[in-house]
Amino acid sequence: GCNPLAETGRSKLQNQRAALNQQILRAVRMRAGAENLLRATTNNKVREQVLLELSFVNSDLQILKEELEGLNISVEVYQNAEETFSIPLVPLGLKETKDVDFTLPLKDFIQEHYSQDSSEYEDEIADLMDLRQACRTPSRDEAGIEMLISYFLQLGYVENRFFPPTRHIGVLFTWYDSFTGVPVCQQNLLLEKASVLFNIGALYTQIGTRCNRQTQAGLENAVDAFQKAAGVLSYLKETFTHTPSYDMSPAMLNVLVKMMLAQAQECVFEQIGLSGIRNEFFTLVKMTQEVAKVGEVYMLVNTAMNQEPVKENIPYSWSKLAQIKSDHYKALAHYFTATILCDHELQPGDDEDQQEKALSQLYDYVPEGLMVLDVLKDKVQRKQLGKAHLRKAIVYHEEALRVCGLCKKLRNIEVLQEVLTAAHKRSLLKYAQQETEDDFLSLIQAPDILSKTEHKIETIAPQFSRVKVKDFFHKLGPLTVFSAKQRWTAPRTICLHHEAAELGFSLKGGSPVQVYCLDPACPAASAGLKEGDYIVSVDGVDCKWLGVNEVLEKLKGVGKQPVEIEVISCQDTAASLHSKSATYSMGMQKTYSLICLAMDEDKIDQTKKAPLKLPFLSWGTKNRQKAASTLCLPSAVAGSSQIKKKLSPFTLFNTESSLY
Repeated sequence: GCNPLAETGRSKLQNQRAALNQQILRAVRMRAGAENLLRATTNNKVREQVLLELSFVNSDLQILKEELEGLNISVEVYQNAEETFSIPLVPLGLKETKDVDFTLPLKDFIQEHYSQDSSEYEDEIADLMDLRQACRTPSRDEAGIEMLISYFLQLGYVENRFFPPTRHIGVLFTWYDSFTGVPVCQQNLLLEKASVLFNIGALYTQIGTRCNRQTQAGLENAVDAFQKAAGVLSYLKETFTHTPSYDMSPAMLNVLVKMMLAQAQECVFEQIGLSGIRNEFFTLVKMTQEVAKVGEVYMLVNTAMNQEPVKENIPYSWSKLAQIKSDHYKALAHYFTATILCDHELQPGDDEDQQEKALSQLYDYVPEGLMVLDVLKDKVQRKQLGKAHLRKAIVYHEEALRVCGLCKKLRNIEVLQEVLTAAHKRSLLKYAQQETEDDFLSLIQAPDILSKTEHKIETIAPQFSRVKVKDFFHKLGPLTVFSAKQRWTAPRTICLHHEAAELGFSLKGGSPVQVYCLDPACPAASAGLKEGDYIVSVDGVDCKWLGVNEVLEKLKGVGKQPVEIEVISCQDTAASLHSKSATYSMGMQKTYSLICLAMDEDKIDQTKKAPLKLPFLSWGTKNRQKAASTLCLPSAVAGSSQIKKKLSPFTLFNTESSLY
């Protein structure tokens, strides 16, 4: 990972994000306490004071939300360092997390579940923690992507090794919402995996915005990065369907996927026009359809951003930027169409049929009383329709400038203002160059432009298989056998002696080998060997990864001297209640709700309804160590009293029903 103390623009933004997360957390805690007091008190004077405090905290949260939105629209930091005259692209900020100490939980689990000396795995646990820490500050390139993917794949091994489906092992994961700053704290490893996936998609967006959009290769890389970002976010939406964080909800992810594909489509248009747009009939027709496609996809993005429940959580400036881009590119489509009509009169040598066909593809309909071929041949009709398109282009340009001026965050982006103003002036100049005539006699309304693209933009699914990772805990044995889902007896030592040149049993399977066809009368059976036992070592040599032939080779010494083998037996998993994991809201309105973990190790009848009120919050004493970017979150201590709370907006999730 990158140096977390590096004074780069991107690291400064992430540090500001971490500080805002802490301020939001403190304000949310104050709000939760005030709401609890308001419910508990009957004193009117106290209620008035609490209501005043709540009003102050709510306004403070709104200010913090606006500051966080300012970080999300700080697009200039992520753009290419070269001076460009292009509308900025929007990246996603990385989700912040706090430190996690795997040492004690994993060592205890290795000792208890696998019956091995946990001190032998200290280096592997340290490697896992180092990799996680590095993933908090990934480099903005392909190496950073590979590191995040390697950690995501490593989590798959860790989940199977150490996270049984029936209980928690005491590892608490905390991640902050990218848009609201609200913390989510759970013991479910799926929260960690989903958050890492989100950061992979976010890093792809940052790589895409960093590409040099003044070169062909840079634009190709940008298109590829945004398509891959959309693919990762789409995979996240389909795989983890009940994430307890607003930024990873299906509705939000759906909007983010659309936004990334729209930005890829925008880069495709820039790529087509990079070498210059020739003022030629068929070239302009193609460019008109391509730019109309960009305007159309941004219109769909803006519509999606203004739907509930996304509208309350998406940055307001993002929605307005999508609206501005939609109007801007629609204006360009009408400008190109006007140029076709005003600058290209039908010449005797021109192919009328081809031009009529090309121009017809731009319209779903033509104004009443006009025919496409007649427009091509009649100079007056061409001018009138061309000026109608220019008027519509100017209207769209003015609307884009108006919306940009009303949004404080966008108003401060100089290059955006420059691009919009230049395009507006160009359309005004084109309109002024046309012959002066009595426009009041012209009642023609320019029809909408049909979009079409020759470059279909689709999501690119993540290729996790291209990153090769080795299981840190490979020494525990083959994952198909030695996993958290299966329980084993402690290793038993069996001493094998020569008996009629026969062992008294056969071996089968891959790694590790398994005892079968055991003769009940043989000395090995008398020594405690059982049918179905797995051989894990021979004479102190680990053989979990050895096959039948290799183990038999080691057993050849039987007869000359006794051979000691260690075996384990599979235990039937006893039916037990799943431990409870709840995600609840502290009754927060709209965006700001404290999301934290409620644990209760006491077994509760599943048919009982959860109590509706929470008289107090029990702050835990674990995990109080300060993280590099965040302070620790409240957590309930195992064995604490049952937490009572109305679950809103999220419902109670049991491990057995899969949190994601």
